[in-house]
Amino acid sequence: MALSGVIAAIHARGWCDGTGGNFSCVSRKEPLELLMAPSGVDKGSIQPHDLILVNGEAQVIEGSGAASAETLLHLEIVKRTGAGAVLHTHSQAATLLSRRALKGAEGMDTDAAVQIQGLEMLKGLAGLRSHDCSIAIPVLANDQDLRRLSQTASPRLEEAPHGLLIAGHGLYAWGHDLFSARRHLEILEFLLEQSWRELLLPPLATRP
Repeated sequence: MALSGVIAAIHARGWCDGTGGNFSCVSRKEPLELLMAPSGVDKGSIQPHDLILVNGEAQVIEGSGAASAETLLHLEIVKRTGAGAVLHTHSQAATLLSRRALKGAEGMDTDAAVQIQGLEMLKGLAGLRSHDCSIAIPVLANDQDLRRLSQTASPRLEEAPHGLLIAGHGLYAWGHDLFSARRHLEILEFLLEQSWRELLLPPLATRP
């Protein structure tokens, strides 16, 4: 499925309401070029001819419309991980859990992260072959200076489970191509939704 089709499918899941979210896939590696959705458009109605081509300096080189400021983070993820596509969503679960994780890490020496373990769907992430494992999705504080945010994210990308959270903002997921990036996005969103719903459950009654 082409990038515009993937964007429409993600919008239909309610993960990029309004004009939220931004999405890219590598069109060319040398020199680096990204095919992207332009900033400020309704992602549910975007067509192939609406997409823009952006170079390695986040400048639009083909198409009409502006590149999102978050293009810089897309480029950093691609350069650091070798990703072929990066998908950024604004789901309720990602937004809420990322804020909670960052607040929970304040004043501590450890980096903020959302920990998930023991779920069968973990096996949908490349490199994981058993439910009996755990992942830590890094969480970064939001920052309107995307160059600084990208630099902050960079050292945490290699160990990230194909995803990164920005507190109060949402999830970035990636893969070696558009298909795997979409799979990782769907898996991570499922895992975050499970974690959120689990917090809503009443505690299990203890046996006397």
